[in-house]
Amino acid sequence: MNKITTNIFLFATTAILSLSTTNTKAQTDLPVGFSKEEIELMKSPDWQAPNYADEKSITTPPSGPLRSMAQWEEVKEVLITWTSYTSVLKEIVRSVAPETKVLIVCTGVSSNDSTSIKNYLSATQVINSVTYPPVPTNTIANVGFIYAPYNSVWMRDYGPNAVYVNDVDSLVLVDWKYNRPTRPKDDTVPRSVGRKLNLKVYETSAAGVNYLVNTGGNWMSDGLGTSFHSELIEQDNPALTVPQIDTILSHYHGITRSIKMPVLPFDGIHHIDMHIKLLNEETLLVGEYPTGTADGPQIEANLQYILSNFNSVFGTPYKVVRIPQPPDPVNGYTYPDNGGYYLTYTNATIVNKTVIVPQYYNFVSYDSTALRIWRGAMPGYNVVGINSSSTISASGSLHCITHEIGPNDPLLIVHQNLPNTTNTTVPYQVDARIQHRTGIQYATLYYTNDTTLGFANIPMTLTNATLNTWTGFIPAYPSGTNVFYYIKAHANSGKEQLRPMPAPHGDFNFWVQGTTGISTNEAVISFMKDAYPNPSHGITCIPVSIAKNTKGSIKLYDILGNIVEVIYEGEMNAGDKNYFINSTNIAAGAYFIAVETPEVKLTQKLMVR
Repeated sequence: MNKITTNIFLFATTAILSLSTTNTKAQTDLPVGFSKEEIELMKSPDWQAPNYADEKSITTPPSGPLRSMAQWEEVKEVLITWTSYTSVLKEIVRSVAPETKVLIVCTGVSSNDSTSIKNYLSATQVINSVTYPPVPTNTIANVGFIYAPYNSVWMRDYGPNAVYVNDVDSLVLVDWKYNRPTRPKDDTVPRSVGRKLNLKVYETSAAGVNYLVNTGGNWMSDGLGTSFHSELIEQDNPALTVPQIDTILSHYHGITRSIKMPVLPFDGIHHIDMHIKLLNEETLLVGEYPTGTADGPQIEANLQYILSNFNSVFGTPYKVVRIPQPPDPVNGYTYPDNGGYYLTYTNATIVNKTVIVPQYYNFVSYDSTALRIWRGAMPGYNVVGINSSSTISASGSLHCITHEIGPNDPLLIVHQNLPNTTNTTVPYQVDARIQHRTGIQYATLYYTNDTTLGFANIPMTLTNATLNTWTGFIPAYPSGTNVFYYIKAHANSGKEQLRPMPAPHGDFNFWVQGTTGISTNEAVISFMKDAYPNPSHGITCIPVSIAKNTKGSIKLYDILGNIVEVIYEGEMNAGDKNYFINSTNIAAGAYFIAVETPEVKLTQKLMVR
């Protein structure tokens, strides 16, 4: 399958014949990848990809420094196309419309017009319903329509991408070439979106060095110059060298670092959103199969390639959150290597303070676990499960049928969560990059060691105007304290923004581990590295470095300080050693690992899913 697909990709850009509209397939039958008819069409030696550019197309890159929007940033509009899978689309509207505007691409005629859609949403109690937060919300006010031609539901792959000029100054849209041969209308949807929103659309459709084929499911940006792809982007552009591809990404998106990974053996579409997702600038959510199953080995190899060769934009290693890739119950609880559909929980969409996550066939054991992991990784966010059983047989889920457009005037806050610390005397410095096109009037740092008692606040100061760095200090806390904090910024225009967005319900946090006053050189335990995987469900490794032989213990505590399990107790020899805990039978929630000797005690947080 992989070799055939690769050859088709290579063929698709070199074959030569015009496309007849009689080849257009019914909308409800089109998968994310190439349909059988499209594959047959591209085998013809006379076929060539149609040119969809017109006199209104902008085929040169935008001018000025560019920054591609990250998917966790503020969203002003969510795009969907109203065609197949309406039962899923209506649940997307139900979940997302309370957060932001939903723009629905529809034909404006027949059964797909806006009146029919409104009636359907009303009949299914999507509009004028009680939503999250639990107050009555007239969601129809947040539903709009774009009357435009289209072929399929897969908005992620053919929809436009939000790019900002000068970081936050102005918004433009970038549209790649979409290489599905029987879907010429899909490739024109970005122009329709641009007209609706009065935004310029820049297309990578000019022959030569500005011609790039790409799909949104194979694209992740950290919002700060890094993008992730599978090597499908190379297979889709055989006429370009890798440096030429990177140059186009730089000219159209401001990408300075493009991370490309080998395609997966059993994922026929090779879109990375089926198994990996950026949750923030430094955290990767990664799909996990049972050992040796399906694409599990290649996913792990790709992850280790990233971790070994690239740091986050902050210069520190990426954090990793694991989430199961579930078996397919329809096909006998099988995985893709044995004929199962490609079920995934990474194919989710973040919309401001809400995350919509796929669910499958009332698959309770896996579905509930996935929601717990998402909620643990995105504290304070409204994590909503939407049944995606109907779409997954076509190799797509919620992320595949949605697309986000940011606001014209984003208020950008970039901050790296403070790490756990042994410091109990010096205030904790909090730095954040904060920008708005009108400038920042003020920024405030909120902090507490007990969220039930509320947050104290202190003003932040602009400490580096060139880098737009604002700084504040949290007072030092004693050993064993969990510190919670968030940042609020106010632009000169009056716009405000929080980071994390759901604050104070969600926040940054770190542990003050501390010592008993013994200096670093005298300490028996030099350090305790982060346990992994964390969140945990099964065997978890606890790495400890010990300076000299001693006696000690490693224990797991609940948040009330009760001992849940004694992981180890006895002689602890000098050197680096890994200790292990099996969390399979431990209730989901937050816990603390404590390493204790007569001289010192170190703790760290462990989430069990």
